[in-house]
Amino acid sequence: MPPGKRPLREVLFEFHQVGRSVRVCAIDTLTGTEVQVIGDARYGRRTIQRVALRKLHYVLAKQDPKP
Repeated sequence: MPPGKRPLREVLFEFHQVGRSVRVCAIDTLTGTEVQVIGDARYGRRTIQRVALRKLHYVLAKQDPKP
């Protein structure tokens, strides 16, 4: 596991497409932390999902009280 990332039990993803954009919500079920990203639909669901997961890892790392 990369440094600064802690394991997640389960992450829920929600996709909403509006025109040429896709909004993805990623929710960590353990902490209830939610992040959102918006991307171009032509990049594909998997790519935008990966970006949302990286953002969730970033937010959780910032909330972690460890140095």
